[in-house]
Amino acid sequence: MRSARTFLSATAIVVFAPALRAQQPVVLLQPAQQIAAAVTPLPDEVKAGAAVLGYATPGRLVPLREGKNDMICLAPDPAQKAFHSACYHKGMEPFMARGRALREQGVKGAQVDTVRFAEVKSGKLKMPTQPSMLYQIFGGTFDPATEKVTGGSWLYVTYIPFATAATTGLSAKATDKGPWIMFPGTPKAHIMFTVGM
Repeated sequence: MRSARTFLSATAIVVFAPALRAQQPVVLLQPAQQIAAAVTPLPDEVKAGAAVLGYATPGRLVPLREGKNDMICLAPDPAQKAFHSACYHKGMEPFMARGRALREQGVKGAQVDTVRFAEVKSGKLKMPTQPSMLYQIFGGTFDPATEKVTGGSWLYVTYIPFATAATTGLSAKATDKGPWIMFPGTPKAHIMFTVGM
């Protein structure tokens, strides 16, 4: 009988764990900590001048710091368990901001790009004419005291709108052994570089 009670208690914990997790309050880092977390993917020489968007309340990005260079960084979403920070060249901001706006409106998955690509084609959404960098860290843990991320994976991307394998000399086949081009021929075409941390 005791083992049956133990099993039922364990089952109840498993069944209700998602509900318990959902009720836990979202913890927001202080703005200075969000800024430190946001710029972690960047090279050191551009961290201090990057603009940063973060969270005053969960779920809504707001400006935390004005930029003095051409990079924009997004602080990790406090509602997500896994750490993720991303920084990109300001030339990509119209494309990135439009994606955020569409997701906020409830547009999901590939439909976000369907809308953006159509808007680029119509001329409503402008893309940069020069290559533009994106730096990201996925996973790992951010320590506010040291302002460092441990674990996780780095991902470097160079956006070259409408580039193809033929125009760049890159393979369009995904690989973790070298650079390759993703979404060739589209406004979102970019060179992928994956680096372990």
